[in-house]
Amino acid sequence: MIKPTPNPPEHEDTSPYESLDSKKLHEAAERALNHHFAPLPEKPKPRKGNLFTVSPDIDTEALLANASEDLLSISTIATNLADDVDSTQRSVALALSRMSDGVRLLVERALDHIDSPNPAVHRAKG
Repeated sequence: MIKPTPNPPEHEDTSPYESLDSKKLHEAAERALNHHFAPLPEKPKPRKGNLFTVSPDIDTEALLANASEDLLSISTIATNLADDVDSTQRSVALALSRMSDGVRLLVERALDHIDSPNPAVHRAKG
């Protein structure tokens, strides 16, 4: 009669880790268990008071260009608001518009310095 399964091992004290295949199977099972049941990595704790953060890998020129565009938007909003209100509220809205225009000019000047380095700095190094 043909048996569908092989005979059991002849020695009862045979370890399942003696064969190379068995060791590989055990290592794979350990990796799988560690993968699924390992503790979750700790999430970085957010700093208190920082609702928004700026990615540290953004270069200065991109930051200044975005700041310039935002200041232009603020100025436009304030100017449009000034058209819709009267008296002191109009003065406040116009002041906000002019202040953002002034800051935008500073940002634009900083962008100009990035595009063309200061000649005085080159003279001091040379």
